[in-house]
Amino acid sequence: MKLPFFEALASSRSVLLAGMGGGFDIFSGLPLYFWLKDQQKTVHLANLSFSNFYGLEDKLLAPSLWKIDADCEPWGTYFPEIHLCDWLKEALEDSTPIYCIARDGALPVRRAYEALLEHLGDVDTILLVDGGTDSLMRGDEVGLGTPQEDLASLAAVDSLEGVPTKLLASIGFGIDTFHGVCHAHWLESVAALTKAGAFLGSWSLTPDMPEAVLYKSAVDYVHACMEEHPSIVNSSILSAVAGEFGDFHTSERTEGSELFINPLMAAY
Repeated sequence: MKLPFFEALASSRSVLLAGMGGGFDIFSGLPLYFWLKDQQKTVHLANLSFSNFYGLEDKLLAPSLWKIDADCEPWGTYFPEIHLCDWLKEALEDSTPIYCIARDGALPVRRAYEALLEHLGDVDTILLVDGGTDSLMRGDEVGLGTPQEDLASLAAVDSLEGVPTKLLASIGFGIDTFHGVCHAHWLESVAALTKAGAFLGSWSLTPDMPEAVLYKSAVDYVHACMEEHPSIVNSSILSAVAGEFGDFHTSERTEGSELFINPLMAAY
């Protein structure tokens, strides 16, 4: 049995893997990054970013677009992209940069993507990744989560021309309960996508997958570098991968709230 999602990627040669919702979203795509690299694909990394680019003017490629690598020095205590570049270089001898797109509306984000595609020159596939499920909210739900950045990325990439394959992968069912999203609304959206022929399947990360092991290593490394800013989303996903359930907390950031760690949280 073959998943249509992976069949859609079979002919891809050069993939732009992009975190669509800002912050740590690019980490939610790391298992896919490792798998795509293992398939001998060229893979570029991008992320809608909440980081502060002060002092990195020489890394500005175009308005709202920066090229970040392990040689960059972060300003302040929050810059997950730089620390991820450090981990890639130290753990895997991988010097792949991360192209950071400023947190903005759909039109500036689109222009940044257009500049990035021109810079890279060979991209035939864009794979957006959402840590959480609010990217599939339609707008009429009672609780929308934090969809602004997700939808700006979605609209920007959808409107791009010249890229034959565009996909969205989300992981973390139940995470957006933290922001008031009802599980049933996401399920309803997936059902609508299925009816439209746009749902390409689902699969889970398991603890013994090499991609999941590397993903955990990267998140642990960056959390150690940014102790004041752990990722609730990725911590929750990794808790689910490890088999935790219910109101399980790994960070003081979630104290006082009720979490719903569950097996489906580990599924793309």
